[in-house]
Amino acid sequence: MTEHQVINPLSIGVDYEALAARFRPIFKQIADGAVQREQNRSLPHEPIQWLKQAGFGAVRVPVEYGGGGASLPQLFQLLIELAEADSNVPQALRGHFAFAEDRLNAAPGPGRDLWFKRFVEGDLVGCAWTEIGNVAIGDVVTKVSPDGDAWKLNGEKFYSTGSIFSDWIDVYAQRSDTGGDVIAAVRARQPGIEHSDDWDGFGQRTTGSGTSRFRDAAVDAENVIDFATRFKYQTAFYQLVLLATLAGIGRAALRDVAHEVRSRKRIYSHGNAPRVSEDPQVQQVVGEVAAWVYAAEASAVRAAEPAQRAYLARFAGDEALEREANVAAEIESATAQVVVSELIQRATTQLFNALGASDIRQGKALDRHWRNARTVSSHNPVIYKARIIGDWVVNGNEPPFVWQIGNGPQKA
Repeated sequence: MTEHQVINPLSIGVDYEALAARFRPIFKQIADGAVQREQNRSLPHEPIQWLKQAGFGAVRVPVEYGGGGASLPQLFQLLIELAEADSNVPQALRGHFAFAEDRLNAAPGPGRDLWFKRFVEGDLVGCAWTEIGNVAIGDVVTKVSPDGDAWKLNGEKFYSTGSIFSDWIDVYAQRSDTGGDVIAAVRARQPGIEHSDDWDGFGQRTTGSGTSRFRDAAVDAENVIDFATRFKYQTAFYQLVLLATLAGIGRAALRDVAHEVRSRKRIYSHGNAPRVSEDPQVQQVVGEVAAWVYAAEASAVRAAEPAQRAYLARFAGDEALEREANVAAEIESATAQVVVSELIQRATTQLFNALGASDIRQGKALDRHWRNARTVSSHNPVIYKARIIGDWVVNGNEPPFVWQIGNGPQKA
């Protein structure tokens, strides 16, 4: 056993500006092509490759293992910056960072060390959890079956975000022998896996969120992981990625409306100033958008703090403390979701009141901000989150840490 395994170093945070400086030139490159990718519906294979090569997928791995050592608030602040460049990219990496977080919560040992090494070397992990069609809620049709010393995976998943870009896929499946729910971490590039770019949503169109099909895909025995061991704040974590994405969309919208107002020369005869940038009503619109974006970003970063406490509490040996942190992570991420979803949708609509008819032309693609925000906000329905928060505040009932989607009971 190595010294690192004995002391179990954790990712407690580093100097944020130094960390972000490593990636900001790449974020700039990504931003430069974002509108063209949107207009052509081109998947961001090259931008994700740039991030892989720069070690972005290892920012949460402890420094002692060669990673970035970022805390969770720092990770989500980075994702906000990335989402400002192209909001599709952080959502495409959502499954990767969730799986990496699960490995960060795993017991120290050679298996965890191997995954850390893979992340540092640039390996990315996609996700494939949801089955659509005639599947009853709670059922898992995708099966992983013993095959000698290894396993075979069979099934079909939709919303397999990021898998088309990835080296591995985090697949939610059921064991054929025991019926137990597991995670099968399967190599993405093998004959038994087919990736389809068939996501047809009106927003977040290049996240690679289509169908993945598994036909006797090989899975190593050590990569069939009991779902009961999954990190406890996973639902909050997934939501925090979406909150960071929304905040980044808001920053991009603010950047674009400020640029358009600043450079606009045509004015209205019934306006208030000889230049649009000097018109107090237009300034008010931009100021309101800026305030909403500020509040959304602050909420997203603040909501990540209890998740970091839950991560640290995982290794503190205090079950009550860990439970408290996990509840806080879920409640605060849900609370932020209720607010941030509304603020960014409002901001990405209101910005057009500072502009003119020429700014709705397709070449500027300013509509993508609202479409992307509306799409991201459709995840994990916000109406249920508001109820869960209220139940906690009034009655002290804990939130659900895992939930599923599927067909309801058939009518008699």
